[in-house]
Amino acid sequence: MKFLFASDSFKGTLSSARIAELLTTAAKESFPDCICTSVETADGGEGTTDAVLCAVKGERIPLTVYGPLWKPTDCFYGKLDENRAIMEMAAASGLPLLSEAERNPAKTTTYGTGEMIRDALAHGFRDISIAIGGSATNDGGMGCMCALGVRFLDENGRELEGCGENLGKISRIDLSELDPRVSKTKFTVMCDVNNPLCGENGATYTFGPQKGGSPELLNELESGMLHYRELLLKVFQVDVNEIPGAGAAGGLGAALVVFLNATLKSGIETVLDLVNFDSRLQGVSLVVTGEGRTDWQSAFGKVLHGVGMRSKKYGIPVVALVGSMGQGAEKIYESGIDSILTTVNAPMELHTALEQAEELYLNAARRLFRMLKAGSQMQETK
Repeated sequence: MKFLFASDSFKGTLSSARIAELLTTAAKESFPDCICTSVETADGGEGTTDAVLCAVKGERIPLTVYGPLWKPTDCFYGKLDENRAIMEMAAASGLPLLSEAERNPAKTTTYGTGEMIRDALAHGFRDISIAIGGSATNDGGMGCMCALGVRFLDENGRELEGCGENLGKISRIDLSELDPRVSKTKFTVMCDVNNPLCGENGATYTFGPQKGGSPELLNELESGMLHYRELLLKVFQVDVNEIPGAGAAGGLGAALVVFLNATLKSGIETVLDLVNFDSRLQGVSLVVTGEGRTDWQSAFGKVLHGVGMRSKKYGIPVVALVGSMGQGAEKIYESGIDSILTTVNAPMELHTALEQAEELYLNAARRLFRMLKAGSQMQETK
C-alpha cells in the first residue's frame, strides 16, 4: 500500500513537512509495510516559495530590496533549476512588512518586487513564477515596472516615482528602457482573485481599506487608477478591466500582464505543476491532504480543491485531515475529497487547540489509519 501526503500547513502551528512526518508515524503503526511519500503544497499565498523549494530541493536566493515604503528590506526568492525561479511579491512589497500605522496605499510601492524580478533575470532565469497575494500596495504595478526600466512621465516630462498617488499624474509611458530580457522570459502569475482593475469590485475599493485607505483617499486613488487604465489602453490596446485578476495586488496583476506578457493562473494549480504532482500519484492507493480550517472557500483555489481534483482525475481516493470545519465545508466533496476528519476531539478553546496542535494531529492521524485498516479487513473478509 502506498500513501501520498500533500497537506497545506496549519498556519502558526504545523508545517506541511511536519504534518507528513506525523502521518507517516501513524500510517506505519497500522500498515507497517506501507510506502509513505509526501510533497509540500501551498495555494500561492504566504509560504508558497518555501513549499515549492522543499518539494523540488531548490535553493533560496537572498537579496535586499526597497520595501513598500522605500526602506531597505531583506527578502529572498527561489531557484528551482537553472532556468526556473519562484517568488512571492509579499516578500518585498507585502502588508506584513508594515505596522498598522505605516499602511498608506498612496505611498506604498511595488518597486521591490521589480527588483526581485530584475535580480532573477540577471541570474539567468527565463521562467519565473510570481505569487501576488498579500500586497501593501495600490500602485497598479507602477513601481515594479519602474524597477524594470519603464519610465512614467508627468505633463512636464519629469519621471514619476512608482506609487499609488502618482497614477493620476502620468502623462506618458516610455518603454524604451524596459529590460530587454523580459521579452525572452516566461512569467506565470499565481492569482486566485478575479477582481478587475477599477470599479466597485476593483483593486482600490476592494483591497484598499485593509491597506490603510480612508474613504476619501480611496476615491482619489480610484480616480488615478481610472486614468492609468486609459493610458494602458492607449499604449497596449488592451482594456485591463476585462482581464479577471487585473486588480490583484493593487493592480500589479494588470501590469504584469500588459508589460511582461504574463499569464495569470490559479496558485494551487501552478504549485502542483511546479512540484510535478501528477507524476507523484503513480501507484498511490490513497492521498491525505488537509488545512487548518475547511469551509466553503476551500473549494475555490485552495490546496484541498487542487489536490482533490488532480487525484480524482486518476481515480485515487482523497481524505482531508483538517483542524476544524466551518460553514459549507461539505462543498469540498465536489472537488474530489472523499471524506473530512478533524483533529479537534472535544470542545475546546482555540488557543488550547493551537497549543496542542501536534498531539491532536497525531491522534487524529492514528484514528484515520485505524479506520482505513478496518476497511481493508472488511474487504478481506468478503
